[in-house]
Amino acid sequence: MKVSLEGEKVLLVPYMKEHVGRYHVWMQDQAILQATASEPLTLDQEYEMQLSWVQDPLKQTFIVLDKELVVGDFIHEEPHTEAMVGDVNIFMNDPDDPQIAEVEIMVAEPKSRGKGLAKESVLLMMAFAVKNFGIHIFRAKINETNEASISLFKKLGFKETSCSEIFKEITLELPVTESKSEELHQLIVNVVTHS
Repeated sequence: MKVSLEGEKVLLVPYMKEHVGRYHVWMQDQAILQATASEPLTLDQEYEMQLSWVQDPLKQTFIVLDKELVVGDFIHEEPHTEAMVGDVNIFMNDPDDPQIAEVEIMVAEPKSRGKGLAKESVLLMMAFAVKNFGIHIFRAKINETNEASISLFKKLGFKETSCSEIFKEITLELPVTESKSEELHQLIVNVVTHS
């Protein structure tokens, strides 16, 4: 099911091959590589990575579009690369519990930071994940120097569960309690879903 989710400030769209060129440019930036704990890839490797994200049933990724930057009307299944500002991902990689999802957010475009796009994107992704995958715990692993991301996740109710000196990252978790589930359900009910 390929859907786009429309919030107040963002549109979350499926990661398409048309997005890879701009994504690749972002991932050449040393600050972004450090903040996301990523290694630089060649353009061909980035295309392979995009395909793996789309095909893997244990992963879900959306490209974040800033609604203010969309030219003309939004059309589902069009890439709208002019409005790309980042991505939001989950992956279910806990072998002991497939309903635990690690969540990641990146707002790569500096002009789109500090506008609440990351917060809305994470909330939309979490609501989508609870509804479609039955996720009951969200986890975020964040570079210990990425204060903006740590602050965002703490404001969303995530609590620090561990700190790795080796990887220099902090792990935060958010259990999906009954009240959190209801909050996310109300959010997804009010989201415009394009399919």
